[in-house]
Amino acid sequence: MGHWLITGANRGIGLEFCRQLAEGGEAVIAVCRSPSAELEALGVRIEAGIELTAEASIADLAARLGGIRLDGAILNAGLLEPDRLETLEAASIRRQFEVNALAPLLLARALLPNLGAGAKLALITSRMGSIDDNSSGRSYGYRMSKVALNMAGRSLAIDLAPRGIAVAILHPGKVATRMVGFDGIPPQESVRGLLACIAALGPETSGQFWHANGEALPW
Repeated sequence: MGHWLITGANRGIGLEFCRQLAEGGEAVIAVCRSPSAELEALGVRIEAGIELTAEASIADLAARLGGIRLDGAILNAGLLEPDRLETLEAASIRRQFEVNALAPLLLARALLPNLGAGAKLALITSRMGSIDDNSSGRSYGYRMSKVALNMAGRSLAIDLAPRGIAVAILHPGKVATRMVGFDGIPPQESVRGLLACIAALGPETSGQFWHANGEALPW
């Protein structure tokens, strides 16, 4: 049995990660601001009251973990605030950068004492962070923040290679969650694919950008 930490665990993709890993016999540490009834029903360890955009809260989470050795961390928490050129709000773009790009990077650094050789770090990003794939415009804050996350993931893959830690940069597909108005594929299908990608992750594939279906995505 391994130990896995999941952020954004109270609903959607994060909740489904917790469910499938727990059903597979893994020990799950579910991180969220406030737990949902669905998360509590899983019987996994819940670390609530964590605000990932606050460095003090990240430090608090690290202290709660103590010396637990993590086999993997799936940094899933994210924020989408749709926008277009005519309605840009600087504060919204900053919020999305804080949640989608800076928070995962700071948390990854804080988790280093818990991630030893052979551990896996998965960043849940979006193909909307692909410059080559952008054919529809808009969503400036979300797209820009996910490009930043992808770059952070690539750098993490390089910097963590000497420690034996592999990094996956993963697009879940369009998943039927509250973030996108419940339009898309079921979370169960997406997470099955994402977990398969994480299982296949190794030093030779660290830092690559994958779709949940295993397809390599353009930067």
